[in-house]
Amino acid sequence: MTGRRMRVAVAGGSGYGGAETLRWLADHPTFEVCAVTSRSSAGKGVDAVHPHLAGFHERLRFVAEPTDALASEPDAFVLALPHREAASWARKLLDAKPTLRIADLSGDHRLGDAAAYRSAYGADHPNPDDLASGRWVFGLPEANRDRIRGSQCVANPGCFSTGALLGALPLAKAGLIAGPVRHVAVTGSSGSGIEPAAGTHHPERAENVRAYKVLDHQHVPEMTRCLAAHGMPPATPWWMVPQSGPFARGIFTTLMIPLARPQTTDELRAVFASEYADDPFVRMRSDTPQVIHVRGTNFCDVAVRSAGSEAVVLTAIDNLGKGMVTQAVQNLNLMFGLDEAAGLRRPGGRP
Repeated sequence: MTGRRMRVAVAGGSGYGGAETLRWLADHPTFEVCAVTSRSSAGKGVDAVHPHLAGFHERLRFVAEPTDALASEPDAFVLALPHREAASWARKLLDAKPTLRIADLSGDHRLGDAAAYRSAYGADHPNPDDLASGRWVFGLPEANRDRIRGSQCVANPGCFSTGALLGALPLAKAGLIAGPVRHVAVTGSSGSGIEPAAGTHHPERAENVRAYKVLDHQHVPEMTRCLAAHGMPPATPWWMVPQSGPFARGIFTTLMIPLARPQTTDELRAVFASEYADDPFVRMRSDTPQVIHVRGTNFCDVAVRSAGSEAVVLTAIDNLGKGMVTQAVQNLNLMFGLDEAAGLRRPGGRP
């Protein structure tokens, strides 16, 4: 790449994903935000909608539609838009500017065909040909770094998927997953978006834990598709029980995975350490990971233990960070040929 700044537009900038994108790009060494969109906030300055960003992006005002942002001549778009809306806008933007690079935070481009999308999301895909085109790369850098590097269109994984895939990927690559995989994950309230609703509004979650979409979560197909491409038997059952937790940010994942052959804990740790030796944002832990340690970061903390014929893998991520926005920035770095860690190395917090 040249030394010039790369211009990034953010579609859907009034929600949590949009706000986080603006926050992380505010001091990125190469990217600058050139436009931000929101129908409900059109005409307003960024700090009028996101007061914590006062002093950053001061010249930016929200425009109504993503195509309105093309006047600012972006090199890339981050789509922080709802499912199906993201797919419609992606097609319009690429038609208008064929050289544009896009990182899509929605689930619209993670699956390989229209039938799988309909089954996962309960609706028809707006542009089913895009799913089969091969244009969209599944954006988990630890699995697809070489394909993401220099690509034009990247589909960010879901937050649950990221936490689970980083726990299962080393076992899949080593041919160790026998299945069925049992997956329990507790997520913070910000994963439900900025609009409160019954069952997702934080006051309904405080001092409470409950399961939802038991064995029927839309992220399962993208997880099994990714792992099947990296060595897991394609028909492996995946039993997921997502849970809503009484905290705002983070996902804590527990995977219980039958092994194709017995392994000791030390042997499993060696498999994980080898797989992630060159990955800047996966940290191995000897004890349990903790959500507080990854909050506000792009890190995934991982621990693994053996029960002989079964592995127990624990991971912690920030659902708005590695599970969403910071992973998108990591993908943008790769798409533009930059150091993938550019602008992302920040420590987490403590209790």
